[in-house]
Amino acid sequence: MGSVNNVERIQGRLANGEISIGAGVSFADPVVSELFGDAGYDFSWIDMEHSPLDPSVVMGHVMAARGTDMAPFVRVPQNELNAIKPVLDMGPAGIIIPQVNSADGAKAAVQACRYPPVGARGFGPQRGMRYGAISGSDYLKQMAEEPIIVIQMEHIDVVERIDAMLDVEEIGVFCFGPNDLAGSIGKLGQLDDEEVVAALDAISKKVVDRGRVLGTSIGYSPENYQRWVDRGATWINLDVDWDQLFRDSRRVLGEVKRS
Repeated sequence: MGSVNNVERIQGRLANGEISIGAGVSFADPVVSELFGDAGYDFSWIDMEHSPLDPSVVMGHVMAARGTDMAPFVRVPQNELNAIKPVLDMGPAGIIIPQVNSADGAKAAVQACRYPPVGARGFGPQRGMRYGAISGSDYLKQMAEEPIIVIQMEHIDVVERIDAMLDVEEIGVFCFGPNDLAGSIGKLGQLDDEEVVAALDAISKKVVDRGRVLGTSIGYSPENYQRWVDRGATWINLDVDWDQLFRDSRRVLGEVKRS
């Protein structure tokens, strides 16, 4: 019986150092997730931090990915146990936690996402146990390594703190929030600034040198994508639904109006 979230596929890619490409989901219609899965994305980034998606809508997106090969990841609004708990019970492949800029923050993320004795997650599974199709003991064995915990590093302080953060073994992906990191030094939107580039390079090198998975979320351009591949990122959220729709709409209109 296959998983409900394609987690084994994305775990294999990450373990093998293969690049995994994701797409952001901000629209409510679960067709978006099904479409992204059929298009061939490795994972989705279902956004509860910057999008008005309520839990029932998020559940629909998580379920829509099941009929594809795509692994659904959900970004929660904050690093807080009770905000994360109901999302965990939806059975996503991964949880993305924003603004984790210290070892204590990374440990709090693990506490929220893992059952005792490792963490403090409350027990009340439904979908994760396939509503009783798998035993409680088998479920708990799976949850020792699931969901994949993704932390977003979004502050310049991470430069000095990354070594201690990397000691938190349960973190699956160390993901940049590059714009917020730039904003933390008063340079929001200036991702080519020397100080910003130096910080991103320094953190990236330490993550990769420790053999951990480096991730990022970026707007797509061939140059921007290659820059992050060169840094060693193998988990890359490359685009988002609204931007894809707008860009393609402008492209089609431009072609028609020039004809």
